Amino acid sequence: MTKDEVKETTEITLGKPHKTILFNDESHAMDEVASQIMKAINCGVSEAFDIMMAAHKTGSAVVITSHKEKCEHVSSILEQIRLSTKVEPC
Repeated sequence: MTKDEVKETTEITLGKPHKTILFNDESHAMDEVASQIMKAINCGVSEAFDIMMAAHKTGSAVVITSHKEKCEHVSSILEQIRLSTKVEPC
């Protein structure tokens, strides 16, 4: 199976790729945001901190790129503490 065939099969099964975007937040402590990112995508402190700092410095950051349902799930976990997110196609 070629790389293109794998991609096509994946898109048929899971849908087109989407991304979960986290927007900068001025009402939560940085450790709260990093902790929620860790919970949402099951990552380590370093990765969560990098995502949080990217959102802080640029206004937004991609938390995950996956199929739509996974991105919506990650978004819902981030929004549990009222973080602002958006899920959109890549």
